[in-house]
Amino acid sequence: MNKFQLIRNATIVNEGETFIGSVLIKDKFIQAIYTNEADIQLKEPFDEIDAKGYWLLPGVIDEHVHFREPGLTYKGDLSTESKAAVAGGVTSFMDMPNTIPPTTTIEALEQKFQLASEKSLANYSFYLGVTNDNFEELKKADIHRVCGIKIFLGSSTGNLLVDNELTLERIFAEIPFLIAVHCEDEQMIQQHIRYYQNLIGEELPIFYHPLIRDTDVCYRATTKAVKLAEKYQSRLHVLHVSTEKEISLFSSCIPLNEKKITAETCIHYLWFSDEDYEQLGNSIKCNPAIKSKNNRSALRKAINDNRLDVVATDHAPHLWNEKEGSCLKAASGAPFVQHSLTAMLQLVKEGIFTLEKVVEKMCHAPAVIYKIQKRGFIRPGYYADLVLINPSCSWQVSPDNLLCKCGWSSFTGTKFDSKVVKTWVNGHKVYDEGYFDESIKGEPLIFDN
Repeated sequence: MNKFQLIRNATIVNEGETFIGSVLIKDKFIQAIYTNEADIQLKEPFDEIDAKGYWLLPGVIDEHVHFREPGLTYKGDLSTESKAAVAGGVTSFMDMPNTIPPTTTIEALEQKFQLASEKSLANYSFYLGVTNDNFEELKKADIHRVCGIKIFLGSSTGNLLVDNELTLERIFAEIPFLIAVHCEDEQMIQQHIRYYQNLIGEELPIFYHPLIRDTDVCYRATTKAVKLAEKYQSRLHVLHVSTEKEISLFSSCIPLNEKKITAETCIHYLWFSDEDYEQLGNSIKCNPAIKSKNNRSALRKAINDNRLDVVATDHAPHLWNEKEGSCLKAASGAPFVQHSLTAMLQLVKEGIFTLEKVVEKMCHAPAVIYKIQKRGFIRPGYYADLVLINPSCSWQVSPDNLLCKCGWSSFTGTKFDSKVVKTWVNGHKVYDEGYFDESIKGEPLIFDN
């Protein structure tokens, strides 16, 4: 590969603007952006990509994935899931701590960094999980390498449920990291389970999932987290917001770089509703639950008015046999990292979002909230994490084109009208129309905390 690459005559979407231009890559970085062809005068040899008619976007930063390594690699690992990610235009990810063993110690954290350096095609960071008794481990973490700490207020793997009020107070008061929180009230969930089992029986159909994990389950926990963050002026990031009621807790008028309390929703809450359980069943079972169309409409509106700041995936692969069974037995979670960007671009075609808004919420906003060094934007001096989109290429999701290790998708059978054709990670063209160059791995993200 020549160290210079020129992506010529692309439709560049960046920082709220869409314009025709060319991007010069030198080694890992964006060297220059040209809007006038006459300004392109290169003396060095270079590789040229004719991008006329294509969209060039910053690479997607997915700050919420479960890539399952270590301990659960039979259904996903850092190699397979990062491969699916780059094929979907995701150039950086942040992985959650509910693995086996859970990432609740510095030793476990360093193991994941080492594995990623050997296997991941995308850039990476990892959350340090919070338990009721690992406060001293949290204090040891490198604030420039670790994207944040993760608190589960609803049930999760192992001992990651944090239900000690003194622990929560101390974390919000003393830990300088971004605090990412799964907000569901565990006590209410258990109350709802008992109620519906007494009413219906032990084997509850999937339709009861959004009733057990209803709006109030989410709102109570999110309110608690927001109050703690306001009390201690902490950096709080509320994950996978799924209800209209929660949206009222977030601001639309504070500039993003000044917000201390931010919020994420996920592609499945913007795409599906509870009406889809009839056809898709357990394939869309996730926590928090996918809820009504009214909630979906409110989430879409909140993306557009900036009450919600980020669109991520909560990518969570399971083998299909783990997804079988009744409401309480089927595993929660689904693989979305390969299709999140194309699904959002489909919503652009439907007039729900603008192209610029999608780039803002999937590329720019994660970089701003997490204070990531030199990523998330198309700027000279920034890493060349880029994705090229053919906006006029219809295709259908099928088992033959799935890359996640679990081998299924909630989107199977869905037709999209745009397609990722090329992805660059640190200037390396890792994905090119179905082909992968795995010779160079991604790099750890660095944070300006």
